[in-house]
Amino acid sequence: MDIDGEAEENSRRVQVRFVTKLKPPLKAPPTSIAIPPNLTRLGLSTLVNNLLQSAGNPDWKLEPFDFLIDGELVRMSLEKFLLAKGISAEKVLEIEYIKAVAPRKEEEPSFHDDWVSAVDGSDPRFIVTGCYDGLARLWKASGVCTHVLEGHSDVVASVGIINPEGAEAVTLATASKDRTLRLWKFDTEEPINNPINIRAFKILRGHRESVQSVAAQKSGDMVCSGSWDSTINLWRTNDNTDGDLVSIKKRKVNDQADESQLEGEAMSTLVGHTQCVSSVVWPQHDTIYSASWDHSVRRWDVETGKDLTDIFCGKVLTCIDVGGESSALIAAGASDPILRIWDPRKPGTSAPVFQFSSHTSWVSACKWHKKSWFHLATASYDGKVMLWDLRTAWPLAIIESHKDKVLCADWWRGDSVVSGGADSKLSISSGIPVL
Repeated sequence: MDIDGEAEENSRRVQVRFVTKLKPPLKAPPTSIAIPPNLTRLGLSTLVNNLLQSAGNPDWKLEPFDFLIDGELVRMSLEKFLLAKGISAEKVLEIEYIKAVAPRKEEEPSFHDDWVSAVDGSDPRFIVTGCYDGLARLWKASGVCTHVLEGHSDVVASVGIINPEGAEAVTLATASKDRTLRLWKFDTEEPINNPINIRAFKILRGHRESVQSVAAQKSGDMVCSGSWDSTINLWRTNDNTDGDLVSIKKRKVNDQADESQLEGEAMSTLVGHTQCVSSVVWPQHDTIYSASWDHSVRRWDVETGKDLTDIFCGKVLTCIDVGGESSALIAAGASDPILRIWDPRKPGTSAPVFQFSSHTSWVSACKWHKKSWFHLATASYDGKVMLWDLRTAWPLAIIESHKDKVLCADWWRGDSVVSGGADSKLSISSGIPVL
């Protein structure tokens, strides 16, 4: 019997207390216990599950947990983490546990006729997708398409819900490689057995090249668009002024009928980028952010049209989103595998405050979770969607539901991630306990 080895193992134990903000029955007893220092996240999760089961929960079902020490997620053995952070193991160590952020379910995919190039999950009632076949579609659930938006003559590169959440009549904007944007209106509450084909009430013309991205002002009064012509255009969204009626031929089965549509022009143009404006977001009433192939992120004053901030990163930028702490952090993906995050409130904003590099190809989409300061999702040409937490450098979860390049991704209903790609399908990964 190796008494010396056993004594050494006992002496190397760490006194810990598990705490949580989770509600019963997810609260473990607050007493301190001695545990081996070589435990990893899996071992700690097993331990907490055993504590919960022994605390009067005989029918307890195993729950995966993540662990925070001093506000940082543990992604190595406890011993290595304490050593790396210079944390003493002499006193009782307080470890907070939270639900592990990872999908619990993969819904059946929703198939399209071509690559899925755009997705918007900002309304909990439905998902909007844009496709290389020139159509946009509304999905109320996995495989349930309720509306098909017809009219574009080329790829629908971007889609955006315009009106405030919860409005009965929905207004959408789509941007296309046919150089136009289109505005659509429809009622989501009407009973539908088969997909309804609808046409835009307004066509927005003015860009000289493909329109790559569209974003709506929170009030819904305007949208902005980024284009391959290096400009950002601002457009009004109303359907009764600021446009000329044009006659559009609409083919019917037996005859031809004229349909009237409004045609709008840009109310202003933001000039400054020198290459394709790949992505735009409109997080505050008077502020637009843009990312470009000219390697820059720019912040624009809507009223004056002035470029207020330039951040250069030395790489072609493909996507941008603003969120996180105080809705102030700028996340952008690029033509390398790195997701960069800047905090413009700090001096020297040209240097990212975070860089995540687990992808192996272009980052095609990045989206902050609307209710979390820490969480965001990315999509990549490497075929993966990744979930991130700013409190650790490693992805929380890797979603591999696509068999080809992932071109777009978004959060939906707070606990799901929706994504589309070159495998022509919309995927829904659900049951993600972010909050």
